[in-house]
Amino acid sequence: MSPSLVPFSSLTDPVDLARAQSALDAAWQTIKPLINEADWQHERTRLASVVAAYAAISIDEEDLCERALRRYREA
Repeated sequence: MSPSLVPFSSLTDPVDLARAQSALDAAWQTIKPLINEADWQHERTRLASVVAAYAAISIDEEDLCERALRRYREA
């Protein structure tokens, strides 16, 4: 498993996992251009942790992506 997906190990439902992966990919596309390439792995893993934390309370991928981006930017 990719280090950036380790936070998803707590997600057991395949639908939740797919939704989290989709939200992570969308959020990462927003954040990636703003991050120094040397920090990509660390920041993607940090973002994945945020996505995993909000996976259970979000409505859909878009909501999950928006919540994750807001929280990521606050930290």
